Amino acid sequence: MIKRILISCVLVLLSCYLVVAVTAFNHKPDNEVCKGLNLSVKDSVDYNFVSQKEIESLLKSKHLSPIGKPLGTINVRKLENEIARHPFVSEAECYLTSGGKVNIEIQQRIPILRVMSGNGDNYYIDNKGNIMSAKGRSVHVAVATGFIDRKFAQKELYALGEYLQSDPFWNAQVEQIHVTPQKELEIVPRVGNHVLFLGKAEDYDEKFSKLQTFYKKALNRVGWNKYQRISIEFKNQIIGTKKE
Repeated sequence: MIKRILISCVLVLLSCYLVVAVTAFNHKPDNEVCKGLNLSVKDSVDYNFVSQKEIESLLKSKHLSPIGKPLGTINVRKLENEIARHPFVSEAECYLTSGGKVNIEIQQRIPILRVMSGNGDNYYIDNKGNIMSAKGRSVHVAVATGFIDRKFAQKELYALGEYLQSDPFWNAQVEQIHVTPQKELEIVPRVGNHVLFLGKAEDYDEKFSKLQTFYKKALNRVGWNKYQRISIEFKNQIIGTKKE
């Protein structure tokens, strides 16, 4: 009986010691200051829309730079919210490290199309179908012009932008997308002096696959400037209008 009591007391004391030890290890003195920032930007190899210098300048301009400040005064949620306001930031996660630094992990917003509508709108559509500001940054993506409202841009044009991003050939070939008053699509390619008429904003995979076959079997033989207009609006049919 006494042995059991002694074992119980030892276990209680050991548990208390571990709690105190862990707490002491994780506790940061109020006067310990932040020694720097560790910034990680996802997809930075392929896209460079957000840099560490830019984020540091942003935080300094808002008087939120944590460097040199006591760790106990740093509000990481406030840092996240401010960084997330950056037009090319999708998500931001900030936290303190055991080494006295602030870690910042950023998910970029990737623009896939730029919309310059006839109604005066000027913005990007990102890879999640959201609208993002076009101010202060020029990104090399296809430009959509014409009769475009935001609903059409976030649905039909977003689907086209996703398709172009998934196909290296067409992503490099498509320079401009023009939307007619009837909501039909005309494409201006980078190579060739012709206009591609897609018709309604649908069946992109079928239409571009058919067009690529036409490029290989026809245009490579007769020349890329033979036609002024190539229509792939209808299934199993390509209509080429030759130049006069």
